[in-house]
Amino acid sequence: MKITSVTTLMLRNPEAPHVQDGTIPPLKPGAKGRSQLFVEIGTDDGVTGLGMNSGVPATRTVIDTAFRDLLIGQDPFDSEKLWNDMYWRVRGYGRKGVAIEAIAAVDIALWDLKARAVGKPLHKLLGGMREEVPGYGSGGWTHYTERQLVAEMARYVEEGFPRIKMKVGKDFGQSEREDIARVRAVRKAVGDDIEIYVDANWAYTSRQAVRMSKAFEEFNVGWFEEPTTAEDIDGLRAIREATTIPVASGELEHTKFGFKELISRGGCDIAQMDVGRVGGVTEWIKTAHFAAAYNLPVAPHGFPQLHVVLGAATPNFKVLEFGRPEHTLDFWFVDYPRPVKGLLRPFDRPGHGLQLNPATVKKYAV
Repeated sequence: MKITSVTTLMLRNPEAPHVQDGTIPPLKPGAKGRSQLFVEIGTDDGVTGLGMNSGVPATRTVIDTAFRDLLIGQDPFDSEKLWNDMYWRVRGYGRKGVAIEAIAAVDIALWDLKARAVGKPLHKLLGGMREEVPGYGSGGWTHYTERQLVAEMARYVEEGFPRIKMKVGKDFGQSEREDIARVRAVRKAVGDDIEIYVDANWAYTSRQAVRMSKAFEEFNVGWFEEPTTAEDIDGLRAIREATTIPVASGELEHTKFGFKELISRGGCDIAQMDVGRVGGVTEWIKTAHFAAAYNLPVAPHGFPQLHVVLGAATPNFKVLEFGRPEHTLDFWFVDYPRPVKGLLRPFDRPGHGLQLNPATVKKYAV
């Protein structure tokens, strides 16, 4: 089997709502529009694989200009070789950022293709650990009013999620009292039996995060996510040592090398690698195993459609992030895994099971 084509596709929905967290600047009135990149790899045997990542135009450019000629004619089962070939092709500008995300999109397609070729669901091909994974309802954006925030969190609970996540760090960490009041309001609304995670999106300084963690402890918060900037591993370690709340981090890290520093230097209690940023399925699995060697659980950022597959194959998997479809852009697909009482199951069909909706592609292709 040989690769015969590498096709990129950008889809953009101009009506998709924007979101705001602690470090996203204030939204313009009526701001809308979300994009997503897809990659299809074709072979001489007629088997194809579908990859995807966030809709950054530069990522598409790297695939089209740096990777296509490298991939065509290669055996798609040689995913380790191809990952390394791509990595060294972009060595001068690609140790982190869009070049690694381009590798990730291709790598996801390769793993989908391999699983389809052997007729196995991808989570089974990767080892198979469980048939369903626990999830949490994610949202609680900082531009929501307190009433909107409480309503969304309560809705997740009504849908059967025993875990929810909300944003803190409002206004780049300059609204501390409001952050505390919002967490208090959510705890009061959902009761004591629901686990609440808070996510600051790097908005606090490390000392500020230590102080805020003491306030959040009062509400029995389940984890404190990205309390300070991702580069400040020493600060993350100091926060961990000062609070009883587990610190979750890693959604902005790229490759196993980034997680080597974060984990070995004590920057997190929970590793949050994103399959689209860390470097695809190949690198995600290696990083999960590295975290397991430190007895750490993994709880990935975003991409529930793909992370449900990886979670079903990973022994130290903790929980899956599940956002509203209008924010995760699930409507690109014919169907996607949906939660039932806070649990999600990967598709029981070859590959990762995701299929683009032809009508959506026709309407939103860029």
